[in-house]
Amino acid sequence: MLDEGIDKNTDLDTFIDEKLPFWMAGTYGTNTSCVEISTGQDYILCDAGSGLRDFGNWIMTNSGPAPHTFHIFLSHPHWDHIQGFPFFVPAYIAGNRIIIYGCHDNLHTVFDVQQSSPFFPVLFGDLGADIQFVKLSPGESFEIAGCNVKTIEQRHPGLSYGYRFERNNKAIVYSTDCEHKQEAEIGESPHIEFFKNADLLIFDAQYSYGDACTLKEEWGHSNNILGVEMAKTARVKRLCLFHLEPTVDDRVLDRVLHDTQRYSQLFDATVPLEIYMAREGLTFSL
Repeated sequence: MLDEGIDKNTDLDTFIDEKLPFWMAGTYGTNTSCVEISTGQDYILCDAGSGLRDFGNWIMTNSGPAPHTFHIFLSHPHWDHIQGFPFFVPAYIAGNRIIIYGCHDNLHTVFDVQQSSPFFPVLFGDLGADIQFVKLSPGESFEIAGCNVKTIEQRHPGLSYGYRFERNNKAIVYSTDCEHKQEAEIGESPHIEFFKNADLLIFDAQYSYGDACTLKEEWGHSNNILGVEMAKTARVKRLCLFHLEPTVDDRVLDRVLHDTQRYSQLFDATVPLEIYMAREGLTFSL
């Protein structure tokens, strides 16, 4: 099947992009959580997972070393959500400003310990950038970097927090590392209101529905089925399945995406919902 239509004149890049299924042509999984929200002003990031390293390198290549201002919103301080920071090159450069926001206590200590001996050779206190920490309160709203930002508490070991960013009548919700229970299935979760009419919902869908309800109950993650049901109830326009199970290969993830899209079609067709699987480099224009 793969060599059909291929000869010495074939443009292989075009063939890969247009003829192969995504699980053959690309890959869903690489870095841990780090998402940029671009407003044309300062840089806004959700979480500081290993993807922050690649983002920092991109900034260095395309925008130069300094001066830049970065606003980083942390869902929670588990290691997969902070491990990119020691490798974030702009943090080493004087003239850059980094503001780290979160609802957890003692976030400064978390970052300081991560870059202490014997774990890392460069101490957090020796970084060249001006780094500040801002404690947020769940349920309140704030004006930050041209966006209205709202926060919500989420069910996860040690708690996590979701963020809603609103600007120019557009809304993006970043809600990862959250386990939804029966109240979500019957439309009574406070997250339904938090997600309401969002243009893009980035949603934790790490487990299958079966695993989420049995073997991995109370592990702090959600699933694609609840993602569809909650997005439909909240009249969300785009749903991006996020924080994917690292033990599942790309072929399975591709099947999950198509099954999720089919499941969405069982609901009211007057509430359209576009569904995507998170992958490296995926972008949305709102």
